[in-house]
Amino acid sequence: MGQFVGRANELRLLARAAESPHSAFIPIYGRRRVGKSELILKFMKDHAGVYYLGKQSPQGLQVREFLGQASVALDMPLLAELRIADWSSAFNTVVEQWRTANPSSKLVLALDEFQWIAASDPGVVSALQECWDRNWRSSGAVVLLLCGSYLGFMEREVLGRSSPLFGRRTAQIHLQPFDYRDAARFHPRWSRVDQAKAYFLVGGLPQYLLCLDDRRSIDANIRDNLLDEFAPLFHEPAFLLREELREVAPYHAVLFAIASGERTARAVADATGLPERNLHYYFEQLTAMGYVRRRYPLDGGRPNPKQLRFTIDDPLLRFHFRFVFPNTSALKSAGVARTFAEAIKPSLDSWFGEGFERLCRKALPRIYAGEALGAAFEVGEFWSKETQIDVVGLRGDNWTDLGECKWGSVRSPKALEDELARKAGLYRNSRGATLYKRYFVRNKPASRADADGWYSLEDLYALA
Repeated sequence: MGQFVGRANELRLLARAAESPHSAFIPIYGRRRVGKSELILKFMKDHAGVYYLGKQSPQGLQVREFLGQASVALDMPLLAELRIADWSSAFNTVVEQWRTANPSSKLVLALDEFQWIAASDPGVVSALQECWDRNWRSSGAVVLLLCGSYLGFMEREVLGRSSPLFGRRTAQIHLQPFDYRDAARFHPRWSRVDQAKAYFLVGGLPQYLLCLDDRRSIDANIRDNLLDEFAPLFHEPAFLLREELREVAPYHAVLFAIASGERTARAVADATGLPERNLHYYFEQLTAMGYVRRRYPLDGGRPNPKQLRFTIDDPLLRFHFRFVFPNTSALKSAGVARTFAEAIKPSLDSWFGEGFERLCRKALPRIYAGEALGAAFEVGEFWSKETQIDVVGLRGDNWTDLGECKWGSVRSPKALEDELARKAGLYRNSRGATLYKRYFVRNKPASRADADGWYSLEDLYALA
């Protein structure tokens, strides 16, 4: 990365572990491109240690590479000359050699893409458990960081009850994408509207955000970075699916159907031709990877399976399967500029409106923090046959917030208020809670500049 943004809380946690008199074992996991490796490397700039990136290669070769990396990082050339074939001996030797030369200094051992190390030698997990139990935990000498992108693997083989390492972690970091406010820091030249559009397009993944150039327009970035076949973001969705799935065609079909507006299992089955009974498996896989989310209308009642909807949770996948995937032939035959102008641009503002609704739901907890809300809450949306409510805040103090989002211009604030009042009358308020109405708009009308419950895009970015 050309710049490092945010992650202050995670860096503080790691710094405390390094400064503690006790050893630390901290798994770091999260989806691809979220910045796990950069977090580790940023932390290790100020702390002695060995960073090793796992590979899809034989175990013996990886052990030798690890020792070679340790010899360079710790300035101990003899480590590279050792003839060690197993992980347990390699780990213990590196730590012992370091402690002999630096008895009062703690060593960081960072094993990145740990799933590939374990794939070549499943015994490495037990080897680490033995090193930790016999030597490292009581020595106060080690900060062990295990990092992985496969959430299922990390939760099962490192954090799970069946793992030899279960119960030994001293902390853990499930690294999340940046929120919309931190994402904006990647593009300081852009207006709030363009910063929001960038967030709608690629979300909060730092590697994606760095692909966008704030010296150029949003439209130019879409054409050059998301629609051009030679751009990395053009191929990223297919790469992500191929990396973790055996057969990608049915997943492409499912994602395309959802992106096109088919949100129920029956509708997806009809659109794709896939048997509805088989969709459960595909939905499970996509949900586990963080690409798709199950949603129920939020009204305080028990979730009704008949009301289940599926949405694409990853912004880049939402854009790709809404605009790129169905226009692949046009992009090749008619070209990027014409396809964008004729097939994509006319629908883009409406698509941005959906992104704005998501941003507003993410902003509501910050609004609650500013209001010093002490009660527990849940944020979502509501739908029924009669109505759709963009933002719902179900609060433990027997209040429920209902929000209307408007990305386009607001010609009549009164009409927007009347519309939300109509929807509130159709909301399934089974708790009998007090309803409070909130209005989220791109630009606040002058007549509502100081009105309670009205928020402009700038207001949402200004929240603490």
